[in-house]
Amino acid sequence: MTDPDRKQQMEQLEARINAAKTAQAPKPRADEHYSQAQLAWRMVIELVAGLGIGFGIGYGLDVLFGTLPLFMVVFVMLGLAAGVKTMLRSAREIQEKKMAEEAGEKDEGA
Repeated sequence: MTDPDRKQQMEQLEARINAAKTAQAPKPRADEHYSQAQLAWRMVIELVAGLGIGFGIGYGLDVLFGTLPLFMVVFVMLGLAAGVKTMLRSAREIQEKKMAEEAGEKDEGA
């Protein structure tokens, strides 16, 4: 083996070692903290939006028909149910995404 061949092999080996180190490097955790807060706010906004839309529709129908706050109560309850359903759908979506990420990490580690 000549000296230039050995030098080239060493450079290739160092490049592979650096690539392996960067693949194994831990990811920064600051982004995850903010993404969790964003998800929490998303769920709160979904619930409040359901309540607000239900209130608006119910109040509008009560004014239109001149009734007691009957429609308002009914539509606020329907809005609450819709908001909770949307929150649960978002939570399920987040959970499935998290489980897929964990499964991907296990596959890479094995």
